[in-house]
Amino acid sequence: MANGKILAMVANTPITEDDVAAFLAALGERGAAYNNPEGKKIVLEELIAQRLFLADAKKSLLEYEEAFKARLLKLKDRLLVDYAIEKTLGKITVTEEEVKKYYEEHAAEMTAGESVEASHILVPDEELAKDLLEKIKSGARAFEDAAKEYSTCPSGKEGGSLGRFGRGQMVPEFDSACFEMAVGEMRGPIKTQFGYHLIRLDGKHAAETIPFEAVKSELEGRVLSEKQQAAYRSRVNQLAIVFPVDRY
Repeated sequence: MANGKILAMVANTPITEDDVAAFLAALGERGAAYNNPEGKKIVLEELIAQRLFLADAKKSLLEYEEAFKARLLKLKDRLLVDYAIEKTLGKITVTEEEVKKYYEEHAAEMTAGESVEASHILVPDEELAKDLLEKIKSGARAFEDAAKEYSTCPSGKEGGSLGRFGRGQMVPEFDSACFEMAVGEMRGPIKTQFGYHLIRLDGKHAAETIPFEAVKSELEGRVLSEKQQAAYRSRVNQLAIVFPVDRY
């Protein structure tokens, strides 16, 4: 819903909250840093400055200077090229049958490697790690409770659970231990650059084919991109027949 609340007037032209929002949107990810009361004040001042330059440029008839006309013509040509390409590529669509065909033709790529589920307790001291290991093994402490109380990893709040991950996603020492362990096994202390870990393997999953529905959206993007590239090249070749091209 549009918000036309006027924030300032410059040369009888209003600057609204919509103008500020549009400016922030044009900044992309950088706009997030200004999407707050103080940031919006800075944006408003910038918009005021731009409107002042615009008002002065119009009063000074800068738009009629030859240098500006030449720049405007270049900009117009660039926009016209972009618009023509958009019209060509905008016609391209992808069907589910095409996506399924791509999935089948690239079956070798549609696999998820071996993965595991693990929990850990990370502490800075090796003796503390050994003490916790003994207490957990003896049943004096529950793994999850020890993780919540002692682990310096954010996962401690979740009882140490790291969820599911594949090979190479953890530091080498941790990774090697996890993929060597049996489900239910606990091992440690394992020293890494972060400290000393007690690791419990909660699950192990063999490599498996990724279901079509899980990658459908990604594959639609791939197929669309390939079709657009082909359409772009085809259109260029067609136009090269209509309009002379001389390379020197």
